[in-house]
Amino acid sequence: MDADKSGKGRMTSLSAAPKTSGETALISLLYVARGLRGFGDGFAILILPAYMTILGYDAAAVGIVATASLLGTALLTLTVGWIAPRHDLRALLLFGAGLMVVTGLAFPNVEHFALIALVAFVGTVNPSGGDLGVLVPLEHAVLARGATDDRRTRVFARYSLIGALSTAAGSLAASLPDFLVSAGGTKLGAFRLMFYAYAALGVVSAVLYRRVPHTRGEEQSRHAPLGPSRGTVYKLAALFSVDAFAGGFVAQSLLVLWLFQRFDLSLSAAGLFFFWSSTLSAFSYPVAAWIAKRVGLVNTMVFTHIPSSVFLILAAFSPNLYVALALLLLRSALSQMDVPTRTSYVMAVVTPAERPAAASVTAVPRSLASAISPAISGVLLTTAFSGLPLVVCGTLKIAYDLALLYSFRHIKPPEESS
Repeated sequence: MDADKSGKGRMTSLSAAPKTSGETALISLLYVARGLRGFGDGFAILILPAYMTILGYDAAAVGIVATASLLGTALLTLTVGWIAPRHDLRALLLFGAGLMVVTGLAFPNVEHFALIALVAFVGTVNPSGGDLGVLVPLEHAVLARGATDDRRTRVFARYSLIGALSTAAGSLAASLPDFLVSAGGTKLGAFRLMFYAYAALGVVSAVLYRRVPHTRGEEQSRHAPLGPSRGTVYKLAALFSVDAFAGGFVAQSLLVLWLFQRFDLSLSAAGLFFFWSSTLSAFSYPVAAWIAKRVGLVNTMVFTHIPSSVFLILAAFSPNLYVALALLLLRSALSQMDVPTRTSYVMAVVTPAERPAAASVTAVPRSLASAISPAISGVLLTTAFSGLPLVVCGTLKIAYDLALLYSFRHIKPPEESS
């Protein structure tokens, strides 16, 4: 394959210089920012469907709002990704943090369905609970600058680990409304306070991003957003969109709703479950980096993902809550191992000038694809077999894994091709 050969030649010439203390400090700063955002997402994605339920909306309405959120995220991420090579990444990071603040302030003050959907569309709350969002590709591009080839996957594994652990802690914080209600408050008032807390986290994130150095370089400004790696990036984006479309059927907001309706799970119990689910996912990231060093990035993505999809399908047929939760926890221990490896792979197979656009272009189709399925899933949840979204998700994900293995098993990143 000619593309493979040229790709390998280009990639091997892109080894980064050793990290300076300043680059190490920058990576640490982005880790902290990721942790704050993860904590906010952890409780916001559980609070939002419960908030809508209190306002009288059904599962189909929650699915439509999730779709609006993912669609808006996709469009904004695409725009930011294409302008990033010609603009200061620090300014774009500050814009994203400001949008987080606006989101947290807006949700508590709207009750009409159209306004909730509008805030979801332009805001930053991510109903999938994954690595989507306007700030993610920007942080990826900055992180990749400070990581050498041999450390890149570990850097992204730690980034994902911190995000997942903070999301897990945020899931526990979703039980705070119950304590506020027991102290004499109303549930609606408690949910609104949580959204204000989300806005406060956006303010702190902005303070951190102000310490990021100006990152636009002359090399970036001279190049088109995507150049020699365009074909590879588009092919990866197409495959990732299949995975994301599948994942949208079990977006965390909808999985919470399924557990609420199928097993009458309480909000506090859901928060505890998603704490352990996120914790298992978190500690799978460094394991994924260790495995990838031995069997390769693509093999790690595929052969950890397929068993997780099987567990998800089995969970749909669970006879009781405990079996369902056990299978979902097993899935969580494996399903996110492809997150740091996927990010590392994308950053490895493109030139440095293409990284912001590549991160965006591979993320946007995922957002667009995942924006379609929640609305469908919301309808499927109302059918006689409410576990159907889990089956559809697992089946599509297995098909994606096999296609990824077939298409990219021969395209190696620098650390594997040497």
